[in-house]
Amino acid sequence: MKKLILFLMVPILFVACTGNGESKSVTPSVEDFEYKVDTFADIKILRYRVPGFENLTLKQKELIYYLSQAAIEGRDILWDQNNKYNLAIRRTLEAVYQNIDDKTSENYKKLEKYLKQIWMANGIHHHYSEDKIMPEFSADFFADAVKSIDAALLPLSEGETPEQLIATLSPIIFDPNVMPKKSNQATGVDLITTSANNYYEGVTQKEVEDFYAKMKNPNDSTPISYGLNSKLTKENGEVVEKVYKIGGMYSAALERIVGWLEKAVNVAENDTQKDIINTLISYYKSGDLKTFDEFNIKWVQDLTSKIDFVNGFTETYGDPLGIKASWESLINFKDMEATKRTEIISNNAQWFEDNSPIDDKFKKEAVKGVSAKVITAAMLGGDTYPSTPIGINLPNANWIRVKYGSKSVTIQNITEAYAQSSMGSGFNEEFMWSDVERELAKKYGSLTSDLHVDLHECLGHGSGKILPGTDPDALKAYGSPIEETRADLFGLYYLGDPKMVELGLLPDNEAYKAQYYHYLMNGLMTQLTRIQPGKNIEQAHMRNRQLIASWVFEKGKVENVVEMKEKDGKKFIVVNDYEKLRELFGQLLAEIQRIRSTGDFEAARDLVERYAVQVNQDLHKEVLERYAKLKIAPYSGFVNPVYTLVTDKKGNVKDVKISYDEGYVEQHLRYSKDYSVLPTYN
Repeated sequence: MKKLILFLMVPILFVACTGNGESKSVTPSVEDFEYKVDTFADIKILRYRVPGFENLTLKQKELIYYLSQAAIEGRDILWDQNNKYNLAIRRTLEAVYQNIDDKTSENYKKLEKYLKQIWMANGIHHHYSEDKIMPEFSADFFADAVKSIDAALLPLSEGETPEQLIATLSPIIFDPNVMPKKSNQATGVDLITTSANNYYEGVTQKEVEDFYAKMKNPNDSTPISYGLNSKLTKENGEVVEKVYKIGGMYSAALERIVGWLEKAVNVAENDTQKDIINTLISYYKSGDLKTFDEFNIKWVQDLTSKIDFVNGFTETYGDPLGIKASWESLINFKDMEATKRTEIISNNAQWFEDNSPIDDKFKKEAVKGVSAKVITAAMLGGDTYPSTPIGINLPNANWIRVKYGSKSVTIQNITEAYAQSSMGSGFNEEFMWSDVERELAKKYGSLTSDLHVDLHECLGHGSGKILPGTDPDALKAYGSPIEETRADLFGLYYLGDPKMVELGLLPDNEAYKAQYYHYLMNGLMTQLTRIQPGKNIEQAHMRNRQLIASWVFEKGKVENVVEMKEKDGKKFIVVNDYEKLRELFGQLLAEIQRIRSTGDFEAARDLVERYAVQVNQDLHKEVLERYAKLKIAPYSGFVNPVYTLVTDKKGNVKDVKISYDEGYVEQHLRYSKDYSVLPTYN
């Protein structure tokens, strides 16, 4: 308890300011807000507004503050999950960056660029491609720089010298053949031993699969998410789990997270929310996945609280087998006006399910608990920071979704930041076939993009059912791209349905074409800007987009539904028949749902490997050259706002102020200074 008390005091003293009167933060307008913060490598850093924060009650603001502190505290958990050496490398580079004498050399500037890149990636592997980021400064410079600063500033283990630290880290940083891929998805290799993440150590893929296969009971209708919150390793020759919990792995960070959650309980909006947070605290203390399921059941049924949050070991994209979950957090509140759109969708969930083009035996007889809302993000943490999704659908446990439903959100202020920062880029002029497509994009692009995200998250992930006796993990490494394909296809199919106009979600029967065109253009061409020359596609969402686009392109050749034309020496996607394109989306959705419902691993593997992985290298080269001329960074990350408690002389909270002034470098250095308590190696 002593450490917990000290923790609760120090961060508050750091951020609190004293005053007698209340001051009101005012959100800058879209026109006055400075979205862009920094640009480096292939990345642009943005800010996001938090409109509506000033209209929350003091209690709600205080709740956001405590939940936000908990969100930041989990940062180092993710860094360590991504690679065993990440914390050592980051702490070493930050020490050099801040304390080296010569800050004017070219090597120092290259070190700064590399440090910015690994901050963005939460480690040494690219956040999207998952390839190792190679520094432009030399190993000799690194060694000399480390030795030039006070050894007390370095993350040295007991008895370790700077020279030994350099010897340990240099091959990890500089050798392209050492730990080259964070999460390997290549076929024909051991996906565990060839992946550089820290979910497993000293075990093979077969040992992992056998370990969890023995745990599962095919007759269990409410299975826990086996292995979700643990590292699998060997001790004395035996495969064992190191569970993430207080008293277990990542205890120091989890203690601090729980400390802030305990403060959040005291200002919760209602008793239901208090119970949800207390259940999450119990889960962190025990590591019991049954308690995690209890938390998810309570959380998904809370539809009345305005303030909401994600906090925990949640998504499994970083594990090639889709078992282990990364730590993430997202603090948010409901956008009341924009949510009207998603409420229309969720209120008609049964109609969408009944009219889906999938086989009737894969449809849910009764859709339960589908809730959808548009939210304003207030704080990003862990695997949602600095890069964040624009939509989320949780929980992931299939049986909870079937029995209790799911929560789906579209993050409005994040999509706003993306849209505002990309205006006037010349992208549409370069890659769209004609003014017809560009006019569709201008008139309907933003609306149909948001609506596709709504359908994907609100209904797509929650649609259909897995047949009894089918292992939810049967698709193994292909599970994530198949699931994302399923949700995207659901959204695409229904965007073109007249029901969208009938419900008032689209203004006319032409609007959907904007998203159809953009989706195919992106899936077949423009998303390739995120792939290095000569590489295949690894990331699950990119695989799902190419799978859909390539499949309909191939199947549509017979009736010339979609084609690739050339103009002025450049290739373009041309859609000739949007109605037949929608039919193709429906056909593929039916097959993908069959694969998911029955656990058809071979069919999943064949579809992904045939359509989703290989890159047309000639087309890739052309796209990269055209994109480079636009000078647009293909990836975006974010800087969080800073929340500050305003207290009176007695320490009573009078207000919570929000500031957008902190820079990218300043924020990461502050986070490393004030929210970094884990051992260097875990």
